[in-house]
Amino acid sequence: MMLSTRQYWLVATTCFATALSAQDAPKARTVAPTPTARPLPAAERPFGTLKEQAKVQQAWLQKRLDGTLPALMRKHGIDLWVVPMREYNEDPVFASITAPETMAARRRTIYVFFDKCAATNQAPKPDCVERIALGGTSQGGVFTARRSTKPVVAAVGGRQAELWGDEQWQALKQLIEEKNPRVIGIDRSKTFAFSDGLSSGELQGMSEALGDQWNAKLKDAEGLPLELIASRLPEEELFFRTMTTKVWEMTQEMFSARVIVPGKTKTSDLVWWWRQRVNDQGLGTWFQPSIEVQRKGKTSEEMGDDPVIQRGDVLHCDVGITVARLNTDTQHNAYVLLPGETDAPAGLKKALANANAMQDIAMEEITPGRTGNEILRSMLERMKSKGIDGTMYSHPIGMNGHGAGPLIGLWDYQDGVPGRGDAKVIPSMWFSIELQATTPVPEWGGQPVRMAQEEDMIVGADGVPRWALRRQDKLFLVR
Repeated sequence: MMLSTRQYWLVATTCFATALSAQDAPKARTVAPTPTARPLPAAERPFGTLKEQAKVQQAWLQKRLDGTLPALMRKHGIDLWVVPMREYNEDPVFASITAPETMAARRRTIYVFFDKCAATNQAPKPDCVERIALGGTSQGGVFTARRSTKPVVAAVGGRQAELWGDEQWQALKQLIEEKNPRVIGIDRSKTFAFSDGLSSGELQGMSEALGDQWNAKLKDAEGLPLELIASRLPEEELFFRTMTTKVWEMTQEMFSARVIVPGKTKTSDLVWWWRQRVNDQGLGTWFQPSIEVQRKGKTSEEMGDDPVIQRGDVLHCDVGITVARLNTDTQHNAYVLLPGETDAPAGLKKALANANAMQDIAMEEITPGRTGNEILRSMLERMKSKGIDGTMYSHPIGMNGHGAGPLIGLWDYQDGVPGRGDAKVIPSMWFSIELQATTPVPEWGGQPVRMAQEEDMIVGADGVPRWALRRQDKLFLVR
């Protein structure tokens, strides 16, 4: 029903008067709700303000484009790399080449990278690669932004017009003619989403403008964007360690009597505890967290989708945080002590130890130059020789939660992952070592217990793997 203006204000005034009358009425006794989880601590900013984070991110961007990109262009034989995209249809490499203040492409933005040292075979160095933006901004000074020569009306305040439509493609063609590259890399791939950012519409518009001469030099860059997204800096590693420390603090707090009330707290209470705690600290997350329960003598179906946590339960979480465009991915486990217990049963500790043994194997097998499928085969053979029943499904992490680089199995593909598992590990790449070991527990009458673990690790610039912080080798105890 549509209200007239007079009717609207009459209703609003009446509601406001009713609210005032309610304030003057005798106060009813407030009954506190039955607690399901302990209250949250005060909000804080463990990584500083957004402005402080942006300053750090901009320094990373400059160093990535100066130090990492030139060597990658030379490695993959690309002397001119063109990355066109439109607003809200950004290339996956977008976050790796733009400033922290830039949330989306500007109308159309065409980023062009030209290795001017490739023709003379000079060693790649920072000043070898020219970085030009046809549309958009200079991204804090890391690109040279070319604008339109089109005049604009005075009402706009004398601002120079932005490149637009076919004018951008003609500007690209002119730039390519200036540089005369041997190979033009484009982001197109049937295997890797991270290398397939060139939309069909942008490819069509670019191809029509460039003509046969330059189209003949187009080459799928594939490995170039994949490795640029995957490559991390030493400065980012230090920041990532702090992020991982924060995750550990939060999982230990969540899996404790400070949060859990056995017999009252549901798994969904912990899910939303995590989401709220993340938000209160000015952090983000890239997926909805999950909490799972295993219980002696019970199946997951019998417990239902949102069980109440009881004493004697094994708890499992899958959580992550996002800060400064970096992501974590972590799975930890806990045990809710029964009355009189001071530690978890030996069988549960053995189950965790089997998962730890799988982690040890993974850390030994993940080395630069090996593919994900090679690593998976070696891991499964070594697990079998140790009598461990488990599955391996690890993935790169960094600018994306499920990051650029080789997959080491999928939970439902233990024979290898064609294509995505054939990529190779490179130095300065991060992984989430994600896996599970299933072990019969004597104290539970031989019931199989699944210990799923996930911990972030770093392949250093020297090729040596190490944990971003550490791995869980003891169950958290809820007293």
